Amino acid sequence: MTLLFLLAEPAHAMGGGGEGQGGTPLVILPYVLMFVVLYFLILRPQIKKQKSQQKMISELKKGDKIVTSGGIHGVILNLKDEVITVKIAENVRVEMSRSAVSRVRDEGESKS
Repeated sequence: MTLLFLLAEPAHAMGGGGEGQGGTPLVILPYVLMFVVLYFLILRPQIKKQKSQQKMISELKKGDKIVTSGGIHGVILNLKDEVITVKIAENVRVEMSRSAVSRVRDEGESKS
């Protein structure tokens, strides 16, 4: 318990405030540890998820069964640079942004 207080104390409070006494690394240590924990628990998984989403969007092709971020199920009919045409019902086609695609449905997944 005392060690935690020593790590949190300012460098000048530890041993007279001399710069050459090595107190500064102990003060910075909790902040470094917090950043490392945040990186591995929050930032890294988010970056990984974003990369996989971008890969999925770039690999879209005609005939893919998709679900949009708004929950619309459909089949891709046409692809342009940033716009896709999706068939959502008989004789109903909509154009939407590629980024609106949330996921590609598997062949075995039912529409329910």
